[in-house]
Amino acid sequence: MTPSKPIIQRRKAVGAIVLTLALGLSACGSAPKPTDYQAEQPAMDFRGYFSGPVQAHGMFTDRSGRVVKRFTVAMQGRWSGDSGVLEEDFTYSNGEKERRVWQLKDLGGGRFEGRAADIVGVAVGEQSGNAIRFSYTMRVPVDGKPIEFQFDDWMYRVDGQVVLNRAAMSKFGIHLGDVTLSFRKP
Repeated sequence: MTPSKPIIQRRKAVGAIVLTLALGLSACGSAPKPTDYQAEQPAMDFRGYFSGPVQAHGMFTDRSGRVVKRFTVAMQGRWSGDSGVLEEDFTYSNGEKERRVWQLKDLGGGRFEGRAADIVGVAVGEQSGNAIRFSYTMRVPVDGKPIEFQFDDWMYRVDGQVVLNRAAMSKFGIHLGDVTLSFRKP
C-alpha cells in the first residue's frame, strides 16, 4: 500500500522542519574561528599595534550584564626579533591598581604565545584578517583567594587607532561574565 499524497507531504514537511532545526542548532554550536575574519580589513597587526604606547578603557560585566568593575589601562609594548614584552598598568574605578607584564612570542604564521605571572601555562593566540584570538587560564583573586578562570579573548582591528576587545570568562564551561575593552593608539 502506497501512502497518500497528504501523508507524503506531511512527512516531507516534518523532514524539512527537522533538517532546519538540526542545521540551526549546529550553527549555534559552532564557535567562530580567527580564519572566519581572514578577508576583513584593516588587517590586525598584533606586533605593530602593540608596539609603543596604547591606552585602553574597559569594564567587567557579570553574566547578567551588570557592570561590576570599570578600569583604564596604560600599556607599553616592545619587540625584539620574535619576542615581545607588553606592560599593562590597570587603574580600577575603586582606586585599586594592578600590573601585568606579558612575555610574548611570535611563532610565525599568525600564531602567538603569551606568558604572565597570573597566567596558568601559556596563552595561545591566532591572528587572521582583522582579528586575533587568545585562549588562556588566568588566576584571579576572589575574596583574597586565587581562582582559575578560562578566557576566550577576541580583539578586532577597527581602524589605524582603535581595536575592540571582548573576553568571555568561564569556569567549568559556565559563562560567568565578559571583559570589554576599547584600545586606542595615540
